Amino acid sequence: MRNPSINIAGRKIGADEPPYIIAELSANHNGNFETAKRIMEEAKKAGADAIKLQTYTADTITLDCDSADFQIRGGLWDGRTLYELYKEAHMPWEWHAPLFDYARKLDITIFSSPFDSTAVDLLESLNAPAYKIASFEAIDLPLIKYVASTGKPMIISTGMADANEIAEAIEAAREGGCKELAVLHCVSGYPAPAKDYNLRTIPDMIHRHGLVTGLSDHTLDNTTAITSVALGASIIEKHFTLDRSGGGPDDSFSLEPAELVALCRDSKTAWAALGKVDYGRKSSEQGNVQFRRSLYFVESLKAGDVITENSIRSVRPGFGLAPKNLSRLVGKTVIRDVSRYTPVTAVDIGEG
Repeated sequence: MRNPSINIAGRKIGADEPPYIIAELSANHNGNFETAKRIMEEAKKAGADAIKLQTYTADTITLDCDSADFQIRGGLWDGRTLYELYKEAHMPWEWHAPLFDYARKLDITIFSSPFDSTAVDLLESLNAPAYKIASFEAIDLPLIKYVASTGKPMIISTGMADANEIAEAIEAAREGGCKELAVLHCVSGYPAPAKDYNLRTIPDMIHRHGLVTGLSDHTLDNTTAITSVALGASIIEKHFTLDRSGGGPDDSFSLEPAELVALCRDSKTAWAALGKVDYGRKSSEQGNVQFRRSLYFVESLKAGDVITENSIRSVRPGFGLAPKNLSRLVGKTVIRDVSRYTPVTAVDIGEG
């Protein structure tokens, strides 16, 4: 059966292609437009396939309220209100057009996670090539349907969503008209411990939904992401920053440039190593045949002589018949003269 695939900006994405690496810029611009541009530059240098933004304002994502429901308790953003966090973290909408233009100049794909319909409208005006639904929005089925109505490829992150909610999100995307859909296994912890990832979920998701499947990874290194490739992940998304100690809302759980370089390199190496089912001798092994054992004559024989246990031995190199033939060759007659220290061949006993 053919593996599912999607296409974003001319790049085919699926199990038969190298992993698609998304560098998530998120809030790591820290309110500085030039920092956002530098993050994009470093993502391109590292070999990422795409840079991803987040498109919202504090007013489109939450309410300006400090009641208990809107206060963050514990974790990375403890003591803040949702409105305060998102007001600091959001990317100004007037940055989007110049950043889309700059991405084209860098020749790196750019798209975004919209958090409401007005964000979708803005991104459509910029001809975004795809959309990403963030984990916490995976239950916003009207938003998913609105994004689907654009006809663009969609990637849905599934952190916090249970099996039924994932199925509902996929159904909403299909009902809305999405033809190219991918899902990402995700743990919505910031950061998330590797032991929470349960990566065996990825092949189960592939089996259940028959979609391009990947990983949105919030762990602090690349081990989980690289491992996911071996289990079928075709997309890897990682938060990316210039400096993990930069002090921004997402900096502390993001990759730095050297780490993104390693992710782009090593994930593709892992994918290439998967290859196919193949028990044949590989090209890199050809020169090592001399280190295998095989049967060699250890005394010279004339045509018509009988092979005895003293006539042949199992030794290195491996140019003769396999050692498994030793017992059956004893008692056979050679049909031609053979010299000692030469390999035993099928021709020597009339079987070639």
